[in-house]
Amino acid sequence: MEQKKTVIVTGFEPFGEHAVNASWVAVQELEKLGLGHDINLHVAEVPVEYQAVQSLLPSLWKQQLPQLVVHVGVSGMATTVTLEQCGHNQGYMRLDNCSFCPESRCCMEGGPDCIQSVIDMDAVCKRVNSSGLGVSVSVSKDAGRYLCDYTYYKSLFLGEGRSAFVHVPPLGKPYSAEQLARALRAVILEMLELMEHNKGKKHCLHDQ
Repeated sequence: MEQKKTVIVTGFEPFGEHAVNASWVAVQELEKLGLGHDINLHVAEVPVEYQAVQSLLPSLWKQQLPQLVVHVGVSGMATTVTLEQCGHNQGYMRLDNCSFCPESRCCMEGGPDCIQSVIDMDAVCKRVNSSGLGVSVSVSKDAGRYLCDYTYYKSLFLGEGRSAFVHVPPLGKPYSAEQLARALRAVILEMLELMEHNKGKKHCLHDQ
């Protein structure tokens, strides 16, 4: 019998003007929906703190041994569900919820500038947009140099590219938590299918 896949999906706690963080609300709705009986879904709320991310992510990867980790964050500028292709190592100057930012301004000293996901986000985007879901999906290559980007980079490094980041708009602008959860479900299932399809193909983890 085929072993169940494990997928971890995280959202973030409130920060700044986001007194309710749409990412965590959407992830909790996704937990209710589930990803199907053959997938173990684990959800977690991530603090908007650089140091907490550095300690939390290794334990998530180590304890659950997931096939895929998907981080979800809110963007006040987003009007679509936005799939981020890569995470960046440098440029972290914004203070977190503890009024802290890394002295080095980077996630991992000596690490590559950018790490790409093994998942082709353009392909995921096209498939979901043509599925009649009613939620618009787009792709980005800049996750914003704050906790979202920082978390994504760390996870891409730990998981050797088997991670994804999804930015969602604030609730009601224009989508409800239920709509966002359905979109996340569709996106994650497409990601898993693509990963399955690409098994055995060699992936170049870092930008040349």
